[in-house]
Amino acid sequence: MRDLREGCGQLRAWLVRAWRVQTRTCTLGAMKRAWATSALCACIVLCALTTAACGPHGAPQARKLIREQHAPRVAQLVLEDLARHRKGLSYGADRLAAGFVRVSGVQQEVDMRQVLKLLRNPKKGVPELVISPMSFMAVVGMDGVCIARDVEPDQMKGMNLGKLFPVVQAALGGQEGSAIGEFASTEKGGKPSISLVMAAPAHYQGKVVGALVLGIPLWRLQQQLTKQLQMELSGKSTVVIWVYMYRGDELHMHGTPPDLDKLVPSGSVRSAGLAKSPGGFTGAVDQYSFWYGYGVRPLRVLGPDLGVVIFRMESQK
Repeated sequence: MRDLREGCGQLRAWLVRAWRVQTRTCTLGAMKRAWATSALCACIVLCALTTAACGPHGAPQARKLIREQHAPRVAQLVLEDLARHRKGLSYGADRLAAGFVRVSGVQQEVDMRQVLKLLRNPKKGVPELVISPMSFMAVVGMDGVCIARDVEPDQMKGMNLGKLFPVVQAALGGQEGSAIGEFASTEKGGKPSISLVMAAPAHYQGKVVGALVLGIPLWRLQQQLTKQLQMELSGKSTVVIWVYMYRGDELHMHGTPPDLDKLVPSGSVRSAGLAKSPGGFTGAVDQYSFWYGYGVRPLRVLGPDLGVVIFRMESQK
């Protein structure tokens, strides 16, 4: 935009000089012809400047970088997150397994909650679980019912997670896993929380005695991915980058720019694009004379209808 303003300023100065020269050296008729020529040149130059500022091709470099760097990086980060949480969850489940059999009742709830807090303690905890976008971690008995979660007040106590989430029931059968699940809102009429639910069996003396479960809301995963890319690009102050999570037609995000939210391609646009290019596709949109490149990348490791939309813009000085 600065180039456009400077160009327009130069254009105005040139027109003034041309007019002054013509008034000193030409007849009235010649002046009119000269002015018409000058005006035509002005239009040509102005169109060139405008096209340079917001050309019709739309952010080709941003689209290229999203396709070749950012989208693969996001997919890698998600795989690393899954592997890290899976490893930590498995270790943590066996670490608290004795609590399923040595005590019961209120004392079991108190002890389990304390152990859950210790699992995320920076000094004594499980490293893979200390830094995480999870919103909860809970222990589940063999009946599928939640014994306790890691914080109070505990609204999950007594909730049958085994019945709600097949991945939890599978963990009670000895099989760890992950899946996308919905938690009903605690507010009347509120939207359910869509989370990545992970579960691992707890073994004691060779037997499964319960399960350790955690949940990561999709909007928290979106924030983590955005912050990671922004951090990795922090040395390039002119780059603006945001990541959105989608599940079907719905978007899951928090803290994104409201004006940018309006530019995210709709569910129908995403579906049409992925039908033509199942591995993902890129596009471009402009807003306030700024071009954004964007890329849609499915993350089928999380689910068949999940993925990300990545926006990149080179800030104009």
